[in-house]
Amino acid sequence: MDELGTTRLETFSDGIFAIAATLLVLEIGVSTANGGDLGADLLKIWPSYLAYATSFLIIGVIWLNHHHCVSLIGRVDRTFLFINNLLLLIVAFIPFPTKLVAQYLDKPGEQSAVFAYAATLLMMALLYNVWWQYARRNRRLIGEDVPDSRLRAVDRAFNPGVPAYALVLGVAFFSPLASVIITLCLAAFYVPSAALWER
Repeated sequence: MDELGTTRLETFSDGIFAIAATLLVLEIGVSTANGGDLGADLLKIWPSYLAYATSFLIIGVIWLNHHHCVSLIGRVDRTFLFINNLLLLIVAFIPFPTKLVAQYLDKPGEQSAVFAYAATLLMMALLYNVWWQYARRNRRLIGEDVPDSRLRAVDRAFNPGVPAYALVLGVAFFSPLASVIITLCLAAFYVPSAALWER
């Protein structure tokens, strides 16, 4: 398995990321059957825009992190591939809770929808840390020419993830809208997080 390096892992993973990001936009739509005002209907589906933007940014950040971390990895083994598949399973699942948020935010059932969304993202953050720590611990899968300083930089970038998404999950019990907005802010914060990797 080691002889294959990371090429096939990256190719398969990139395909899943692309499909998940594309599926998000398919959930946005308006009903034109009743002959209502299209402009008003477009405004009414603001939760769909919020859910789409948040999830697209999240998937984009996950992909950026995945790409950067894999660039530090020199080889793979069966266990790592299995963990990677579990991570991709959650990525591919993200469009479903995104749809729930789009449909139920600001309506009855919004708390359950946002709770499912936040729980999915928390699970993603937990699994991402397992994925990274498996490769990083004792430099198990890290490339020989990668300095420890780059590994510590990734650690610093990843460390806030689990507590932050746990906070998002807690906020969902009190204010579903605030929970989604915090999630969007987290995603926006992590977009330029490549700067943290170089410090």
